[in-house]
Amino acid sequence: MISSAIRYQLSRVVGRLAPLFPDVPYLHLFYYLHMGKRLDLSNPKTFSEKLQWLKIHYRQDKLTMLVDKLAVKPFVARLIGEDMVCPVLAVWDRVEDIDLSKLPDRFVLKTTHSGGNTGVVVCKSKRDFDFDEAKKKLEEAMRTNVYTRYREWPYKNIPKKIFAEKNLGDNLVDYKFYCFNGEADCVLVCTGRQQGDVKYFFLDRDWNFLPYNEDSIKAQDQFHLKKPDELEQLFSLAEKMSKGFPFVRMDFFIAEGKVFFSEYTFFPASGLDAKKTEEFERKAGGKIDLSLVKP
Repeated sequence: MISSAIRYQLSRVVGRLAPLFPDVPYLHLFYYLHMGKRLDLSNPKTFSEKLQWLKIHYRQDKLTMLVDKLAVKPFVARLIGEDMVCPVLAVWDRVEDIDLSKLPDRFVLKTTHSGGNTGVVVCKSKRDFDFDEAKKKLEEAMRTNVYTRYREWPYKNIPKKIFAEKNLGDNLVDYKFYCFNGEADCVLVCTGRQQGDVKYFFLDRDWNFLPYNEDSIKAQDQFHLKKPDELEQLFSLAEKMSKGFPFVRMDFFIAEGKVFFSEYTFFPASGLDAKKTEEFERKAGGKIDLSLVKP
């Protein structure tokens, strides 16, 4: 049995060699290196296995627009209302084109195509903003390809751009709803992201803790966030926006006293999160109906 430390180092090497591998053998290898177990694509049962299966078989053009952080905004505005979409301040094709003089004192810079939090830079004040460091992060993000490294097909053909949007405030909490064909099953609450002390907590519709993540189980006593008044609204929006998808995580913020859409996420942690508990893997996997995917 290869240790997790060695598997991690090997995954970094394999990731750099990703363009050399066809999708299926690459996913088998990458899954083992991240999860420490074999991937069953012929009869997937767990949440992580089914996400790998979806990477291969679920390839609709619409998905590319939905994960494009800029192109999705007009679609969401029509679906749930423009007031729930964070305003765009400017758009550029290259990092060197960014003009801070055209932006307010506070803003957020994002790339259209990056996964996770890799292509995001938050400016709380121009006076304290390290623009050189921001450009380095954005330039690295512009070089990344989520499809090549993780085989998340929706990201393959996104036009790479940088855009600035309104800064919705400090100490934002992420509300991430795990949705299965229009059913929002639970919410993952993410705190401390902007402070560099990120913690994740799974909760049910009644705001009860769910033991779905090993780190959150350890930090359970540190969770004191009050149930938001907007929780039912968020569940309702997540269900409306997720209809027709075998699985999608619908992400939102609450800021300025109202709800804001964040993003569609079809492959959380690329389905390679070894800290999800067996209970989560079994229950969530059982809710993904792969028959919804048309061959």
